[in-house]
Amino acid sequence: MLRALQIFVNKFLTFIWKLFGQNGTQFPGSISYNMNQKILEKIKYPKYVIGVTGSSGKGTTTHLIYHILKDAGYDVVYNETGSNGIRGITTLILNNCDLFGRFKHEVLLLELDEKHLHLAFGKNKMTHLVLTNITRDQPARNGSPDLIYNAIFDALDGSTTLILNADDPGLQKARLHYPGKIITYGLNKTKDSYSKKISYSVDNAYCPNCHRKLIYSFYQYGHIGTYYCPNCSFKRGNPDYVGTNLNLKTQWMEINHEKVHLNQNFLFTAYATLAAYALCDFIGIPTQKILYALNEDVLESKRGHQLNIDERTITMLESKNENALSYYQSLQYILNEEGKKAVILGFDNVSRRYKYNDLSWLWDVEFELLKDETIEKIFLIGRFKWDVYVRLRYAHINPKKIVLIDDMQNLISTVKEQSCGKIFTMVCFDMTSIIKNLVKEYENANH
Repeated sequence: MLRALQIFVNKFLTFIWKLFGQNGTQFPGSISYNMNQKILEKIKYPKYVIGVTGSSGKGTTTHLIYHILKDAGYDVVYNETGSNGIRGITTLILNNCDLFGRFKHEVLLLELDEKHLHLAFGKNKMTHLVLTNITRDQPARNGSPDLIYNAIFDALDGSTTLILNADDPGLQKARLHYPGKIITYGLNKTKDSYSKKISYSVDNAYCPNCHRKLIYSFYQYGHIGTYYCPNCSFKRGNPDYVGTNLNLKTQWMEINHEKVHLNQNFLFTAYATLAAYALCDFIGIPTQKILYALNEDVLESKRGHQLNIDERTITMLESKNENALSYYQSLQYILNEEGKKAVILGFDNVSRRYKYNDLSWLWDVEFELLKDETIEKIFLIGRFKWDVYVRLRYAHINPKKIVLIDDMQNLISTVKEQSCGKIFTMVCFDMTSIIKNLVKEYENANH
C-alpha cells in the first residue's frame, strides 16, 4: 500500500512540477524517498538494470549506451538530464513503474553518482555496472580515490557483472577481491601516448597488492595507461575489449578489429566508446547493430559544441570543476588545435551539490600548459576569477595575456576586440548556458 502511495505521489508531483515549467527531476523523488528510503528495493526490475559510474566520463558513456540500445530496438529508460543522485534516480524509476511497482520498460540504464550507489539499489539489483575511472574528484565531498573505490564496492556483493577500465590500476585492483564476473576494456598505445609521467594527477602510482611502485610502459593521461608491478603478478594485462589504431583527428579507432567512429575527438570519448561497445556486445547486441549506431546513426556530440560570432568559431569545452583530469583533457584539446587562440575560463559555483567553496583542486590543474605561444589571450570570468588569476600567475603565465571580465555583458565584445583566431570556452556547466545566451544576444544586436 505504501509503495503504491509513493509511486502515485511521485507521478503527481512530477506532473505538477512540469505544469509550472520545471523539469521535476529532483523534488518528487525527494518527497517519495523521504516517505520510505527502501522504496527502490521494492520495485520489480526488468531483465537489464545497467549502472554507469566513475569520476568522469559516465555521462558520455551512458548516453552512448542508450543510443546503441535504442538503435538495436530496446525499450530503454535512462536519466538523460544527468540527475545521478538518489533523489533524481527515485523520481525516474517511480515515474516509470505502475502502481504495483512493476517497471514498465525493458532496460533501466542509470548514470550513478559513486557515493549514491548504495542508496540507489542496495545489493542484488544491478545486473551490470560500467566503471569508467577513479581519480581525484570533488575532494571536499569524496576525499581520496580510495574512499570513492570503497563507496562503490561496498554497494556490491558479486551478483553484478562489472565492465571496468583495465587501464586504471585503481579499478583493476577489483580483480584481487571481487567475487563476481569482471569484463575489461582498455586502449592500446597511440601516437599521443607518452612514456614518462607528465601530469600532476597520478592518483594510483603503487601496486594495490604489494604496495611497490608500478612501472608504466606508457601513459594515456594521469595514471591511466599500461602498467605492471615489478614485485608481484598485478598488471593491466590483456583486456577483453581492446581499442587500437586510435586517430583522434579522423575520429576513428578499432575495437577488437572492428572499425568504430568516435563522435568527438577527445581521448575521453575513445574510452566512453570502448565502454559502451564492451557492455552492449557482452549483453548480446549484434555487432552490426552496434556498428550501425556508432558509425552510421552517429550521436550528436554534447561536448565541444561550436558557435560562431562573425568569422570566428567558439568551441564550448565543458570542464568539470574539482576534477583536474577533466581540465587536462580540455587543455590538451586546445593545444592540439592549429592557429592563434583565445581561452575563456572561469565559473560562478564550484559545485552544484554543496555550498562550500574549496579551491584546492585548482592547484592540481596543469594551467602551465596555457603558456603555449599559440594562446594569445585568456579571459577570466565568474566570481572566482581572481582565484584563477592567482593560480595562472603561479603558473608563470604572462599577465599581459590575462584579461579579467568584471561585467559579463561585455565578454563577447571584449574577446572580439582584444584577441583573434579561434575561441575556446573552458568552463563548468553553470557558465555554458550563460555564454550561449551572450552569443545569441550579440548576434541579434549586430545582424
